[in-house]
Amino acid sequence: MKHLLICLLLSFPIFAQTPDNQYNLIPFPARFSGQNGQFTVSPSTRIVIAPATDASVKAVAQLFASQVKTVNGLALSVAPTSPALAKAPHIFFTLNKKLVLGDEGYKLTVTPTKVLAEAATTKGLFYAAQTMRQLLPAGKSATAAMPACAITDKPRYGYRGLMLDAGRYFMPVPFVKKFIDLMAMHKQNTFHWHLTEDQGWRIEIKKYPKLTQVGSKRAESIVGQYSENYPQKFDGKPSGGFYTQEEIKDVVRYAQSRFVTIVPEIEMPGHAQAALASYPELGCDPAKGYQVATKWGVSEEVYCPSEKTFTFLQDVLTEVIALFPGKYIHIGGDECPKTAWKNSAFCQDLMRKNNLKDEHELQSYFIRRIEKFLNSKGRSIIGWDEILEGGLAPNATVMSWRGTAGGIAAAKQKHNVVMSPNGTCYLDYYQGNPATEPLAIGGYLPLDQVYAYEPMPAELTADEQKYIVGVQGNVWTEYLPTPEAVEYSTFPRAIALAEIGWMQQGPHNFEDFAQRLKNHLPKLDVIPVNYAKRLFDISATTQANEQGQIQVRLSKLDSDSRIFYTTNGKEPNEKSTEYIGPITLTKTTTIRAMTQTGGTPTGGRLTQTFTLHKGKNKPYTYTIASDLNSDPKTTKLTDGVRGETPRDRRQWASFSGDMDVMVDLGDVTSVTKVSLNFLKIIMSSSFPPASVDIAISKDGKDFKEAISQPVTYDLNGPWDILPVVADFKTARARYVRVRAKNAGICPAGHPNAGGKTWFATDEIVVE
Repeated sequence: MKHLLICLLLSFPIFAQTPDNQYNLIPFPARFSGQNGQFTVSPSTRIVIAPATDASVKAVAQLFASQVKTVNGLALSVAPTSPALAKAPHIFFTLNKKLVLGDEGYKLTVTPTKVLAEAATTKGLFYAAQTMRQLLPAGKSATAAMPACAITDKPRYGYRGLMLDAGRYFMPVPFVKKFIDLMAMHKQNTFHWHLTEDQGWRIEIKKYPKLTQVGSKRAESIVGQYSENYPQKFDGKPSGGFYTQEEIKDVVRYAQSRFVTIVPEIEMPGHAQAALASYPELGCDPAKGYQVATKWGVSEEVYCPSEKTFTFLQDVLTEVIALFPGKYIHIGGDECPKTAWKNSAFCQDLMRKNNLKDEHELQSYFIRRIEKFLNSKGRSIIGWDEILEGGLAPNATVMSWRGTAGGIAAAKQKHNVVMSPNGTCYLDYYQGNPATEPLAIGGYLPLDQVYAYEPMPAELTADEQKYIVGVQGNVWTEYLPTPEAVEYSTFPRAIALAEIGWMQQGPHNFEDFAQRLKNHLPKLDVIPVNYAKRLFDISATTQANEQGQIQVRLSKLDSDSRIFYTTNGKEPNEKSTEYIGPITLTKTTTIRAMTQTGGTPTGGRLTQTFTLHKGKNKPYTYTIASDLNSDPKTTKLTDGVRGETPRDRRQWASFSGDMDVMVDLGDVTSVTKVSLNFLKIIMSSSFPPASVDIAISKDGKDFKEAISQPVTYDLNGPWDILPVVADFKTARARYVRVRAKNAGICPAGHPNAGGKTWFATDEIVVE
């Protein structure tokens, strides 16, 4: 396989050959040269280290040996160097203080007679070992081989992170270690451990035992997505779990052996409901009786900024500091509603005494108090970008999650920034068709979109850019209750982010990455990892040819595989029609497609119905505009693709008021039926319209034929898709007009009672 060498290491020249060997390294090295031949690893191979070497080097060598045994079945021994070993075909780990590659850089030279890993630090040798792990094949055998190559490598960013939310669902210690292993394998070095939430407190604090006695347990969990049912449903199953301090110490040691620093997160001032359930006196209204939250979203129950609260948090953080030796303590700072503070006489008095003009400044006051305490203990705070509101704490690092604006603002203020925008770094979003994917929080983030992310904002000057210190992926677990679900959502998207954080700045070629990833995935199978196979997905778009016929174009991320498809409703196989070019449709058709490589199915699947009708690809205009960005190109209502599920809003145009749309069919033609669908998502205030009026006209002015009908539905129950059909029998028209009247306001008993409703529709089908 030929590689596009796509990054530079400072002023090092890049030199590459294209031998027959396959190099499927992720992240791909900064400087790489492929060579001919290979180094054979057998039971007689030794991992050789200097006799008086640092004990940590021996530990890295022994860890590498254990990993090779687990994956390849080869028992390699670690031996001190000797004249005899120095001349034999072995693997050598060498500290070379003259290398100027930073504390994570390394050199790796693989020849048919020797493997030499060099680095100025033990950490660099560890990353050289991870590269060797990837050069070795997956699976156990009597021998294994590394393709010959020469590598000089170092990372772009010093902070390359991955966050695991253990607050919503407790994740057991063995899985946490596995998660750390997978991070280290792909050269990520910071594990952000989200330990406290409204739905669960997961860390033992000896001074406050109720945090785990009470706060680690919730009575039940919401069923389905937050807005799926009205009223919401719950499973009735208690959920809990926490990490003892001894377990945390064990995980910390485990991470340290893999050069992963753990950043613990103790949320404040918001996301505190589990703590308040344990110690109600920390809230603004202790008499109300706090409970550990059983549903997702943002809770209005937040810490009261009293001296009692600050004493509690300082005590908690003192125990946290003793457990985690890293520089950073993450204090959250996000999604802190101010309602409790606005209604609190104590808070309002505190604001007056400290000349704080609003509750945002009160939050800043809160964060600054915590930062001062942590700084006094030799630690630094990191928080979500809301900590910018009301004034940023002096030494804080900002984690920019609401897009990139927070990171840009913080960098301009000369604060360190970790980029983690939700649009490219939230690994709990859907990664395939939401109609067929496991339940997720929403959004849509396919693998290629993750890989396309550039962490350095173009808006920053060269001096400001130095404050962007890294990039992080986040795995929130509201809809990921098991380790298997976490793995599916996280990988391989986290691997794409790992490469983005390691490789030097410059254009990244997704096709090259996808090819390496496909050959890398068998290494995950051996572990095993329940990764998503969305790399092999098929997507479809429609177009009109010169004759005005509708054509469907199929595409895929995996460039090597072949697509086979059917249009008769049957499941495709290798004997089905192979996709070569656009598929011309003459009627409404369901296309089913699959991918395969070398006669073996790869797992890529597509089932999509294309609705051909007289309005397909016809222009339309809004008399009353749709909501901003819901239909930016004015194409959704006639693109031939109907919305499949309320989970996926990409095909739906939404309206916060009434709707008035006119479709121009181009010529006067027979119109027998007009239909469209509306969403019902009552919990999210999406009510079907009160009435729908569908009319047709020959000239766009005189609408003689019109059908008006109410939309009836049961308010209670699950979300739904409701059809509206107008039957015109034998009419003729050029223009179709659809008007829909908003349902008005949410009724009493609804969470948004008295608030405005909205609605969404998809395809206007004209027959």
